[in-house]
Amino acid sequence: MKYQGSCHCGKIAFEVEGEIDGALSCNCSICQRKGSLLWFMPRTALNLLTPENAMSTYTFNKHVIKHHFCPDCGIHPFGEGTDPNGNVMAAINIRCIENIDLTTIPVQHYDGRAY
Repeated sequence: MKYQGSCHCGKIAFEVEGEIDGALSCNCSICQRKGSLLWFMPRTALNLLTPENAMSTYTFNKHVIKHHFCPDCGIHPFGEGTDPNGNVMAAINIRCIENIDLTTIPVQHYDGRAY
């Protein structure tokens, strides 16, 4: 299925193709503050509809995850990193996807503070 999403003001818009079979809620220092529900997929499944230079990026700790956010409204629609096998991945904040019922998506809790 193809989904569309964006930050609140629409400056960062995207399409993503796949099946949302679950989301991850992480309690690390940044995810807890953002309240994101993350859906992981290959970065190639994410199509940006706006220029990359429209977004800002934040990294911290080991600087391996690029946390992308809108410089205008502050919303974090997705992040990028690599999985343990070296594959480039996207972590989509499903709260930024249009027309989905979040109550129907199972959420796995991840103890990111431990890492």
